[in-house]
Amino acid sequence: MLTVSEALDRAQLLCDAATKAGADAADALYYCNAATSVSMRLGKLEDVERSEGQDISLRAFVGRRSASVSTADMDAGELAKLVERCVAMAREAPEDPYAGLAPEDRLFRGAAPDLDLDDGSDADPQALRDAALAVEEAARAVAGVSNSEGGSASHSRTRFALATSHGFAGGYGSSGHSLSASVIAGEGASMQRDYGWHSAHHLADLESAAEIGTRAGTRAVARLAPGKAPTGKLPVVLDPRVGSSIIGHLLSAIAGPAVARGTSFLFGKEEQSLFDSGVIIRDEPHRPRGLRSRAFDGEGLPTAARDIVADGRITGWLLDTASAKQLGLAPTGHASRGGGASGVSASNLHLAAGVVSVKALIADIDEGVYVTELIGQGVNPVTGDYSRGASGFLIRGGEIVGPIAEFTVAGNLVDMFAALVPADDLVFRHATNVPTLRIDGMTVASS
Repeated sequence: MLTVSEALDRAQLLCDAATKAGADAADALYYCNAATSVSMRLGKLEDVERSEGQDISLRAFVGRRSASVSTADMDAGELAKLVERCVAMAREAPEDPYAGLAPEDRLFRGAAPDLDLDDGSDADPQALRDAALAVEEAARAVAGVSNSEGGSASHSRTRFALATSHGFAGGYGSSGHSLSASVIAGEGASMQRDYGWHSAHHLADLESAAEIGTRAGTRAVARLAPGKAPTGKLPVVLDPRVGSSIIGHLLSAIAGPAVARGTSFLFGKEEQSLFDSGVIIRDEPHRPRGLRSRAFDGEGLPTAARDIVADGRITGWLLDTASAKQLGLAPTGHASRGGGASGVSASNLHLAAGVVSVKALIADIDEGVYVTELIGQGVNPVTGDYSRGASGFLIRGGEIVGPIAEFTVAGNLVDMFAALVPADDLVFRHATNVPTLRIDGMTVASS
C-alpha cells in the first residue's frame, strides 16, 4: 500500500504524462484498501481473510471527448502504456458537450481540515479473533437463541488520492473497524434470524461486543412466533435501522444525473413543500471521525455542511460538474469517483430529531405496524411508487404487542415524505442516521 504522498505523486505523474501525450486535460485517482477479517461460528474459528487491492484510474480529455482506463499494476512501464491507451481512446470517443474537469476557480485550496479518520492501528488477527468470539458468545447467551450464523470482526486501512492537470492534488487515509453477529432463535420451521453490527474509523468508538451481540440475540428472540399483519391504510412506524433507507431514496431523486435525465420523481417539484416544515435533513462532510467525512469531493471541489432539506423543502440538487453543466447550475461538491466518470453522493447524513418520544409517537395508533426489516428493491425512481416486503411488530392500542412477518408496505414517496413524523431518539451510529419515523396512510397487505 502506498502512502498518501506516494499515491499523490503517482497520480500527478499520470496527469502530466497524459497532457504530454496530447490530452487537453486529465485527472488520476488512486484507491487502495487492505482488510483483515476473522469469523467465528459456534465458538470455533471459521474463516480468516486478508485482502489488499489497489487501483489507479486515469481520465483523459481531448476537446469534448474523454476516456478512462484503470489498472492495478503500478509498474512504470505498464502505467506508460495506460497513458498512451487512454489518450488514444479519448481521441476516438464521441463528443460530449458536458465533459471536462471541475471549474478551476472552484477547486479546493489550502490545507485540509483534520477529520481524524485514522487511528493509526494495524490489524491484529488475535484481537480480531477474540472480538469475533466475544460478540458471538454475547448473542448466543441470550435465552432463546438456538444457533448461530457467526460473529465477525474486521480491520481495514484505506488510501485515496486525486490529482488533476489543472492544479488540484489531495488525498487522505483512514482506518476502519467493524464487529457483527448473526444468530437464530427457535427451532425447525419456526426459526427466526436477526443481527447486530457496528463500524467506526477508531477502535475506541466501536460499540462493545456485549452490546452488539446482545442486540442481535434479543432481536432474533423477539421475532419468534410471528402473526399476520393487519391490512389496509395504516400508520407505519420505521425502526431507525430501516428508516435510513427513506433518506437513500431522497438522495437518488435529488442526484444531478437523474434530474438531468428527467428520471427523478422529484423533477419539477423542487419548489414544493415536500416534508413537514419542521423536518431537517443535514449533510455534514466535516464531522470528525464520520464514516463518510471528506474535505473535498471526487473532482477536487471543497465540501461543506448543508441542509439538503430545510423548512420542509429540498434546498437544491446534488451536482457533479457534468450534471451541473446540463442543468445550467454550479457543481455542489458532491461528486463521487470510483474510476471513470463521476457520480454524486452525500457524506454523513442525518434527519434531525423530532420533539416527541417513541412512546408518544405511537400512543394514538389503534392499529399499525412497526417495521424492523425491509426486503426487496420495489421502488420506482421515476414515479416514486414504493412497495417493499417487511417484517416487524404489530402496534395495537398504542403499544407494540407482538411480532408479524411476511407483509408488504406500499405508497408513493411524495406522499410518504409529506406524512413523515420523526421521534426524538436520534443516535449517531452510522453514515446515515435517522430517529424512529412514523408515516401514516401507507397500504399494508399481509401475504
